[in-house]
Amino acid sequence: MPPAPAAFADEIDRYLSYVELERGLARNTAKSYENDLRQAAHFLQRHGASNWAQVNATQLTAWLHGLSDQQLSSASQARKLSAVRMLFRHLVREQIRGDDPTALLAAPKLRRKLPHTLSPAAMGKLLAATAGGDAYTLRDRALLELLYSSGLRATEICQLALQQVDLVHGFVRVFGKGSKERVVPLGAQASAAIAAYLTAGRPRLVKPQTGSDLFISERGQAISRKTLWVIVKKYAQRAGLPATVKPHLLRHSFATHLLGGGADLRAIQEMLGHASIGTTQIYTAVENSQLLDQHARHHPRNRVKK
Repeated sequence: MPPAPAAFADEIDRYLSYVELERGLARNTAKSYENDLRQAAHFLQRHGASNWAQVNATQLTAWLHGLSDQQLSSASQARKLSAVRMLFRHLVREQIRGDDPTALLAAPKLRRKLPHTLSPAAMGKLLAATAGGDAYTLRDRALLELLYSSGLRATEICQLALQQVDLVHGFVRVFGKGSKERVVPLGAQASAAIAAYLTAGRPRLVKPQTGSDLFISERGQAISRKTLWVIVKKYAQRAGLPATVKPHLLRHSFATHLLGGGADLRAIQEMLGHASIGTTQIYTAVENSQLLDQHARHHPRNRVKK
């Protein structure tokens, strides 16, 4: 993506510095915002705006229609609009503009897909597939147990350090999106698996350059997201599960199984690290859809008479 037009670029840079430093926005997220704002700036300049202060609602409406014409998904359109909205709110807050031209723009309607999950029985098969006592198997069992027990994101689990895990009190301290800290229970099985890995697995993988990373590779360095994906896929195949099993599926299963067991939605939100309860509520839809499926399968009045 080429740099933003000079008249637009300074405000983009100042805004991104603000959200990274003041709000702790993750660098990858800020980079996505930067690309979206650059694209918008090029479009708006071509349609008569000389800088952000000159942009009007008509030009922004044309920009939104242009996104639709590109056949971008509703989610992509909504993300780009969100980036532009937040920039204009920043400009109003900094008194660079007196109004927010995005205030009346309608965001595209999003159809939220229900997350796929594994059943408790399938999860049991996946975890049972990690039987063995070599260093890598001990690591992988601890990793999968922790993924399912805590619902951590892939990046969070790859970046975990030894000092973030408290086996005595049974919790892990996580630094999630935006460097926000949260404390998540480990669970008995995950605690036992991690203890076994720390005693008889990790010491065999340590190299001179190894730091404080919890889960390390054969090189003695923190495992990557790609390695995590390969590990999950390996044991899914061993357990006879679909090839579509990925690390995030364990996070979805964690939340859905907690909700099905009667856990409070707010508690699940806290453990997942969701900023909004609305994000967590998608799991209530999963639970309801599973109830409907069970009703359709097993209630006698749903059976068609022959």
